[in-house]
Amino acid sequence: MLQEPALTELIRNALAEDIGNGDHSTLACIPADARGGARLKIKEDGILAGMEVAEAVFQILDSHSIFRPFKQDGDVMKSGEVAFEVEASIHTLLMGERLVLNCMQRMSGIATLTRSYVDVLKGYHTRLLDTRKTTPNFRLLEKEAVRIGGGVNHRMGLYDMVMLKDNHIDFAGGITAAVTKTVAYLQQQQLPLQIEVETRNLEDVKEVLAVGQIHRIMLDNFSPALLTEALALIDGRYETEASGGINLDTLEAYAKTGVDYVSAGAVIHHAVSLDLSLKAI
Repeated sequence: MLQEPALTELIRNALAEDIGNGDHSTLACIPADARGGARLKIKEDGILAGMEVAEAVFQILDSHSIFRPFKQDGDVMKSGEVAFEVEASIHTLLMGERLVLNCMQRMSGIATLTRSYVDVLKGYHTRLLDTRKTTPNFRLLEKEAVRIGGGVNHRMGLYDMVMLKDNHIDFAGGITAAVTKTVAYLQQQQLPLQIEVETRNLEDVKEVLAVGQIHRIMLDNFSPALLTEALALIDGRYETEASGGINLDTLEAYAKTGVDYVSAGAVIHHAVSLDLSLKAI
């Protein structure tokens, strides 16, 4: 479930962007008090996502709107099915139409691609993580779509977890310096944040193990064979994440290593929106 204040703010900003000083197409030809209905038609197979968002859009525009869902987020959807019907003022239906479709089509595409990754991981210990490679101002919904598709949300932003990546490490003067400074900073600021450190080779892994004080080790651009060596060194002392160029063709090879997580930005930035339409009834 999405947090209501954040979802409401996103919707209000999106409506303001689209409506501006008025939906003049609707104002010109539809009486303000006219009411009607519409249904969301599914035109492409996949995993449905964005139902919660759609209902919230109509409620924000018209608190008297009536939303009737026929499917739920995460359901398999087939072309020709109806996801929901809504009754509201016609002005609400027309002003909310594009925002609902933009959100649901994008979210359903992400959820569908995510589910294809998750299906490959069935039977393995490994779980799928998303990344921060998201569309600005749309991260909330893109990450929700990953969750709906069966993936696990990584950090939402720079504020809720520490990730010491290659550039942090290089600018800080190495892994040991970066971790030591970070631990001191978190203690000083009284921030209970987890620390993840990126490693680029087995020597980096050994240095992280020597300095300790972290929660997860990212193994970036490791081949499955090298990843297996790294996991043997780590020996379950910390959570592990494989990252870098992992796709549907290589995913199972990484899962066979027993790594805790694989992260794939592609589930968001390579996802293709699915075809949906909102039509009057």
